[in-house]
Amino acid sequence: MKITNIKVIVTCPDRNFVTVKIETDAGIYGIGDATLNGRELSVASYLKDHVAPCLIGKEAGRIEDIWQYLYRGCYWRRGAVTMTAIAAIDTALWDIKAKAANMPLYELLGGKSRDGVMVYGHANGRDISETTDEVAKYLDLGYKAIRAQTGIPGLSSTYGVSKDKMYYEPADGDLPTENIWSTSKYINHIPKLFDHLRDKFGFDIHLLHDAHHRLTPQEAAKVGKSLEPYNLFWLEDTVPAENQEAFRMIRQHTTTPLAVGEVFNSIWDCKKLIEEGLIDYIRSTVVHAGGISHLKKIFEFASLHHVRSGSHGATDLSPVCMGAALHLDTAIYNFGVQEYMRHTEKTDAVFPHAYTFKDGYLYPGDTPGHGVDIDEKLAAKYPYERAYLPVNRLEDGSMFNW
Repeated sequence: MKITNIKVIVTCPDRNFVTVKIETDAGIYGIGDATLNGRELSVASYLKDHVAPCLIGKEAGRIEDIWQYLYRGCYWRRGAVTMTAIAAIDTALWDIKAKAANMPLYELLGGKSRDGVMVYGHANGRDISETTDEVAKYLDLGYKAIRAQTGIPGLSSTYGVSKDKMYYEPADGDLPTENIWSTSKYINHIPKLFDHLRDKFGFDIHLLHDAHHRLTPQEAAKVGKSLEPYNLFWLEDTVPAENQEAFRMIRQHTTTPLAVGEVFNSIWDCKKLIEEGLIDYIRSTVVHAGGISHLKKIFEFASLHHVRSGSHGATDLSPVCMGAALHLDTAIYNFGVQEYMRHTEKTDAVFPHAYTFKDGYLYPGDTPGHGVDIDEKLAAKYPYERAYLPVNRLEDGSMFNW
């Protein structure tokens, strides 16, 4: 079964997505997500101009060989654009292989390790009262795990707080908007949120929180310590993780579980974090960590060190990525939780899918492949619209981590 054509489809049904469609001489096709928020056209060009010409005529079933060909063959290894492009090809090839076998993808990955995949939603509000109301709404929907974010007094905007509660889209401008941040205001306020939520809802629900790379190791340790009485499921992205050693101080000073990795591109980004037990959950994704093939290796490595999965699942990962992630989540031993930010009706129409939600769990479905398709005619009605993620400054005007 040889590759005969590779399409790169860019569409914007309420937000931008890049999708790869690989066609074969057997009439079977597969699709993969290649979306990189704010840099979508870079990946599209990489695929069209540099990857697709090299793969025409290759055997579609040689997934590992093609992965190594694209990783080792480009010489400039890793990086967000390269690994997102590789991920899209890899996901589409797994989709083809599972369709050819007439099996849902999880069967080729070892079969089911669980019946359903626990997911968490995003509750956010301008203040603690509004966040509390949003948590209650997610509980009414059946969620067992909820990420809670709130506005910070004295700051006009805060990461994770949006007007659109269910379909939060951070890429909000034709040019980057600028947010203002104060770590001291955040540190003083955030324990109040979880004190209120536990008092209101008790300890039977899983609560999560994202610091979004905005702390130093010492500050992260302090926040983790202050949140220990509220038994968080995890505290996410406390510090920028380029320096993996930074997590050692955090780990030494708090027992709050730590999660990181949504911006990681390969196993090398998390090698020390995992093998030295400096984190509890690895957040890497199918679309940004080299596809199903490489993410499975990361999760298998993590399983040796008591680290569980917690894949990123924001709206800037298309339903194609979600479908692939759910099949991997279903198959692996050390699954933890799956982020699930719902897509809009337009997006779901462009990407019809087999996965379903019920009582806090997602189910991948039994459709052959990863169970997600693309309606190309409908996709063509939504052309690309330039959109940037915000940037962040401290109160003195200096640049900071968004």
